[in-house]
Amino acid sequence: MGVGVSSWRLARAVARTGQLGVVSGVALDVLLARRLQRGDPGGHVRRALARFPVPRIAQQVQDRYFVPDGASPTAAYRPVPRLGLRTARHGQLLAVVANFVEVDLAREGHDGPVGVNYLEKIQLATPAAVYGAMLAGVDYVLMGAGLPTEIPRLLDGLAGHRPVRLTVPVHGAVPGEEHHVRFDPVELLGEAVGDLRRPRLLAIVSSATLAGYLARDEVTRPDGFVLESPVAGGHSARPRGRLTVDDDGEPVYGPRDQLDVPKVAGLGLPFWLAGGQTGPQRLAEARAAGAAGVQVGTAFALCRESGLDEAIRRRMLHEAGQGALVVRNDVRASPTGFPFKIAALPDTVADEQIYADRPRLCDLGYLRTPYRRDGGGVGYRCPAEPVDEYVRKGGSVEETVGSRCLCNGLVAAVGLGQHRPDGYAEPPLVTLGQDLAFLRQLTRHGVDYSAADVVDHLLAAARS
Repeated sequence: MGVGVSSWRLARAVARTGQLGVVSGVALDVLLARRLQRGDPGGHVRRALARFPVPRIAQQVQDRYFVPDGASPTAAYRPVPRLGLRTARHGQLLAVVANFVEVDLAREGHDGPVGVNYLEKIQLATPAAVYGAMLAGVDYVLMGAGLPTEIPRLLDGLAGHRPVRLTVPVHGAVPGEEHHVRFDPVELLGEAVGDLRRPRLLAIVSSATLAGYLARDEVTRPDGFVLESPVAGGHSARPRGRLTVDDDGEPVYGPRDQLDVPKVAGLGLPFWLAGGQTGPQRLAEARAAGAAGVQVGTAFALCRESGLDEAIRRRMLHEAGQGALVVRNDVRASPTGFPFKIAALPDTVADEQIYADRPRLCDLGYLRTPYRRDGGGVGYRCPAEPVDEYVRKGGSVEETVGSRCLCNGLVAAVGLGQHRPDGYAEPPLVTLGQDLAFLRQLTRHGVDYSAADVVDHLLAAARS
């Protein structure tokens, strides 16, 4: 549900029902800057900025990006600083403020629980982003796409406004060479802004083995787990063992990839099941197996409070209702190397011709990989950037084949795609889970439904 699909509106709608509403914490700096450049319809961003605990910093962000009445829909958005081991001060400030705004708006007007989801893969953004969410009082931090071994310690440090650092893997680093992203909240903001509550950490894992690895040491132990199956939307774990694909080019998962739920239950930490869990029977089965509940994404991604561009959302609902919506698990699409679910929609980057016609560039850079340059120093590369640039930086041509720019495509899917000076507009890219059977029930009284309808559907058995 990354990059604005699980926005503050959706998280707030879910939290108002008493369930955990989760905002995506990916690329919130870009989304905030572009919403302000759109004129901030409804004044929501500016309302949250007025509650930021250091007003002068919030004002700096507003002055830099806000365009009264909104810029032209075809105007290019002003860029934001790209992430690095030493991100520019404004880039760190923007990340803090943007995560505060999203969580603050999600928590507005109710006392339900709110969480924020990050990708472990994007270590460069994590410290500043988490701190911003904590300033807004976030209740849970969820993290997948890697093992969040250092996040418990990070949360402890940030709760005390202490300087923190997070290890960043650098491809080609020599033995004994370590790299970190450092973050000092007091130095950045100029003050320690009151007491902070440490949020609970839920690690998103794909196997009992990974859950056990994290749980065995108090330094790495999270407060719970989300146990995710391969049918869940977005990124999924690679199959264990040698990768094989079926006739459609999708990864084949075998017995070794089955979730060992009893083993996770035996760890004694709360856990939720994810991936194809949209149904009261699935919820009942999860609870019977010892789970605290289920995590649901796709059903909410298609509800009316979703952050998806409205035309895209309605088109997908229509095609899914006709049984024509196909979601493929693409082993090449994501620059991360993880399989990634792509909805096969025309006029999106899922279309091979649209993908081929898109100019290759990497101007957002969230999924760039740090690498060691010859002679030392750190550079950044992404398989979705121009092939010759990627190869010049030490990457291989094979890694670039089929690689999509997820950053730009997912931002475009929520209606905030970049327009280039030459008139080219970024096409969207949409991800969903592969189990869409729930739609028959949710749309039985019409083609549209709300987040509350999803919750009612899930809890139907418990209420009967």
